[in-house]
Amino acid sequence: MNLVQKLKETVFSVLPIMAIVLILGFTVAPLNSILIVRFVAGGILLILGLTIFTWGVDIGILPLGEKCGAALTSKKNLVLLLIAAFAIGFLVTIAEPDVQVLADQIKNLLIISNKWLFVFLIAIGVGLFVMLGLLRIVLNWKLRWVLIISYVILFVMAFFTGKFQEVAFDAGGATTGPMTVPFIMALGMGVSAVRSKKSAEDSDSSFGLTGIASIGPVAAVCIYGVIEFIRIKSTGTFQGVTVSPANLEAEIFSQKFFGLGIFIVNIPEILREVSLALLPLVIMFVVFQIFLLKLPRKQVSRIIMGFIYSFVGLVIFLLGVKGGFMGAGENLGFILGKKACELAWGWKAFLIIIGFVFGAVIVCAEPAVWVLTEQVESASAGNIRRKVLLVTLSVGVAISIVLSIVRIMFNFNLLYILIPGYAIALVLTFFCPPLFTGIAFDSGGVASGPMTSTFLLSFTIGISGATAKTGTMTDGFGVIALVAMTPLIAIQILGIIYKIKTSRKKTEAALEEK
Repeated sequence: MNLVQKLKETVFSVLPIMAIVLILGFTVAPLNSILIVRFVAGGILLILGLTIFTWGVDIGILPLGEKCGAALTSKKNLVLLLIAAFAIGFLVTIAEPDVQVLADQIKNLLIISNKWLFVFLIAIGVGLFVMLGLLRIVLNWKLRWVLIISYVILFVMAFFTGKFQEVAFDAGGATTGPMTVPFIMALGMGVSAVRSKKSAEDSDSSFGLTGIASIGPVAAVCIYGVIEFIRIKSTGTFQGVTVSPANLEAEIFSQKFFGLGIFIVNIPEILREVSLALLPLVIMFVVFQIFLLKLPRKQVSRIIMGFIYSFVGLVIFLLGVKGGFMGAGENLGFILGKKACELAWGWKAFLIIIGFVFGAVIVCAEPAVWVLTEQVESASAGNIRRKVLLVTLSVGVAISIVLSIVRIMFNFNLLYILIPGYAIALVLTFFCPPLFTGIAFDSGGVASGPMTSTFLLSFTIGISGATAKTGTMTDGFGVIALVAMTPLIAIQILGIIYKIKTSRKKTEAALEEK
């Protein structure tokens, strides 16, 4: 795919959201003119940065993942494979832009005072579960049982994490972004391609690795939450600082006259953060090249160019996000949330409708969703049309945004939605073809891409700031988790439909032969 095509996909991804925000910003939820200018400038930078970043991932980092997976498996050393899998999962997660954005949001609300502590927790979780996922492929474990056991343990831990529940499950969705997903999937495909004596039943074993990897960060943050829960019980203190609605309002509107200078102010910090994020990945490539890969000079040059593009794109992307995109989302959510809280029920209904529209538009706009729909149509031999899948995902994600807003308004526990949702998804694994189960759990993060992590999360945090009655701001989190849950159910249902259709065709063919 060339750079122009990447640009078209990114423009299609971002422009619908920008259009809706601008319409609302000039009408029912008036935004300051300087904030609007910053939002437009941030949107342009986001488009440019995401295009360059994903191009760099495609030409350099994705091939590196495939070659690493194939080379490690060819050594036939399980210990080496697992150690390298942990290192790869850890390093690519640190470089994931969606994780960086989520960590910034959490730090802004002072739930965790150290951003990099949170990033490292997520990265450790991903690394450990990438190990588990590759071990499943090598030992031919059933994906269904790995998922069921993991999620049962996960939800037991979640009961003891308090307000870290929302953050933990959002972390699982945020890790599956434009850096992590291609690299981890490429690693899994590389391992599967080299495996010997693979049975026909096992032919789709490479699917599901991303789904397993996304469990890791949830578990890691839950463990941190359990430790905090025990410490709070014993000391009665909380290290994080919650932000009151009044303080959030002051924070949101205090910098609205700062103008475009905010982009320049953010450059040094973003350069430092991106350098710290990508440097370990570069070191890993050097080590692998010297001791394992030994690629020819032409391929090395291409991978180096991929790293350069990724670095430049990530810097521009984060400039756009921090400079204007997140601020506009928080302001818009705060204004609409305040009207819904103080005025008639009509405004609550209007806010819910806006959330539904945002959800439907965002999932249709995510470039990875179009890749997913094409993959499912191909895997089902055309029995599941991509338009049907797109509509299903669109409605499902829209409903998940509505549920997130309703949860904020009525302040109930996120687990009341997640437990039934994941229970349905896990029960469906017994009836769905394994191929579709793997695709479904891999695609859990596809819908929760950069637009969800940047704009929708900011939007719900803004709503939470306006409607919070107890002074806690963490109700704004959880939206990424709900968006990531939808494909698990939708794709498996379509997989069951495909199974029924295939069975009917076989029956009809058998009757015709008679």
